[in-house]
Amino acid sequence: MPTLLVLPFPAIDPVIIEFGPFALRWYALAYIVGIILAWRYMLRLVRNDRLWGTVARPAPLDIDDFVLWGTLGIILGGRLGYVLFYNPSFYLAHPGEAIAIWDGGMSFHGGFTGTVVAMILFSWKRGVPLWTLFDLAGCAAPIGLFFGRIANFINSELWGRPTDVPWAVVFPNGGPAPRHPSQLYEAALEGIVLFLVLRFLSHRFELLKKPGFLAGAFALGYGVLRSVGEYYRVPDAQIGYLSGILTMGMLLSLPMIAAGLAAMIWAASRKSGASVL
Repeated sequence: MPTLLVLPFPAIDPVIIEFGPFALRWYALAYIVGIILAWRYMLRLVRNDRLWGTVARPAPLDIDDFVLWGTLGIILGGRLGYVLFYNPSFYLAHPGEAIAIWDGGMSFHGGFTGTVVAMILFSWKRGVPLWTLFDLAGCAAPIGLFFGRIANFINSELWGRPTDVPWAVVFPNGGPAPRHPSQLYEAALEGIVLFLVLRFLSHRFELLKKPGFLAGAFALGYGVLRSVGEYYRVPDAQIGYLSGILTMGMLLSLPMIAAGLAAMIWAASRKSGASVL
């Protein structure tokens, strides 16, 4: 069936503004805005007494201090994950390119791992309850995911499979075929839908009182929704499909789904008020 309508790709320059060698890109701005809004949301959560009961929580100052740790975990883990999982042969041949994060190339699963390491270290150093920190980060993470996927769209990267749906987009570097705007699908699923689900669980059922449950819900929800988005997205050319429709993104999401489900079951089975790290 021929495409009845094709949406033109918006002519948005990936570079917002340039001053000599300095260039501010939408990709970098998305990370900055996402981190700032996630930080502000975590502060709102820890200041809402109704959500916590007798559960120990970080102080607002702890959240302020954690932002730097979390940011380093996201950037270092995200880039290292991309280099190791998505294009190791290229970066082995061009090691200097491994630090060029301004050109794109970040792995969520790597950033997730880097942030987990940062939270473990921060919890150990400051005496902050680890599982509660996991919960807070999980509730706020969809904010950053939303802006990151919007930046992927502006950069015309990670586009979807050819399609004849009316909202198909012809990407400037994706050939003449209309494609699924898979970045926008993922922004909606991993960003908006996941944020609303976690907010509903935290505010309606007050599940911050069950440390670990919301962290598990985030890991499970992200793994499932990422796998759905991957179905419409073209995998990285240097990797392709691993088997049938299985992509690297789907494969890396499987441990998150399993770990998230396990965390939810463990947290739900604990008695309210029981001590936890």
